[in-house]
Amino acid sequence: MEWVETTAKSIEAAQEAALDQLGVGADEAEFEVLEEPRPGLFGRMRGEARIRARVRPATVRPKQERRRKGRSDKSSKSAAAPKKNAAPSADETDTETDAGTTASETEPVAADSSADATPTRRPRRSSTTKPKNSQQSKEKPMSNDDRPESTVTPDEVGAAAVAFMDGLTEAFGLDGSSVLEIDELELELNVDGSELGLLVGPGGRTLNAVQDLARVAAQRRLGDHETRLRIDVAGYRDRREAALAKFAADVAEQVRTSGTPRSLEAMSSADRKVIHDVLNDEDGVSSRSVGEDPDRRIIVDPA
Repeated sequence: MEWVETTAKSIEAAQEAALDQLGVGADEAEFEVLEEPRPGLFGRMRGEARIRARVRPATVRPKQERRRKGRSDKSSKSAAAPKKNAAPSADETDTETDAGTTASETEPVAADSSADATPTRRPRRSSTTKPKNSQQSKEKPMSNDDRPESTVTPDEVGAAAVAFMDGLTEAFGLDGSSVLEIDELELELNVDGSELGLLVGPGGRTLNAVQDLARVAAQRRLGDHETRLRIDVAGYRDRREAALAKFAADVAEQVRTSGTPRSLEAMSSADRKVIHDVLNDEDGVSSRSVGEDPDRRIIVDPA
């Protein structure tokens, strides 16, 4: 069965797409991961997962081994029959390998011309042994270093992000203007205006989703690139970071005074980074993250 290649935002989604193409269940297919998504800014994943899959080959039932007649048996039919329960010779036992091959495969032993001699047999190679020169062993997943260098410039990515945000603001019926700042591969786009809370949402969750959409839109239009895009609306992120920093300092004081660890509410990776950065500068406390997204949270411990 030939291999099929699929891409998606995650390895699981790529595997599901491959199963749809093959028309089989997960237990009837085998997969090989060619490329995984790479971590990007603020804990987001960048790029796509690329896998290949095929229908799992059916297991071939091994054939029964048969004794091979010696040359002397072919030339003389009047000779007596060989012994059936003769033990294997020392050479045959010592040279047998895990793959089921013997030295007789490369250097056949001449059959004894006497009537009572045991015919020499050559065990067959196990049917489950994979050929060393198979197509699968030759192909290796492409690493990030092997990928061609992107020719997309930060200016092109910034222009695509500005066009996306201007169109989104207009579609929402809001009044806002986009201002782009570029520092090498770092891009920061600020949307200024009044009554833009609809683009922010509770706890900035809408803003984070809009930022992801802008990145995907730029990548779909221009192709893969190495730039990092950050979007802010009406200075929300700066105010959010200031509020989180004050909150982290208050929690540190409470933990130092009580000597009791404190578990914070679940946060995004960007908010957790702000909390960790502040607590690293606080004496008498330490911080750690536990759980899995989206329920991953910070534990503040007394040092």
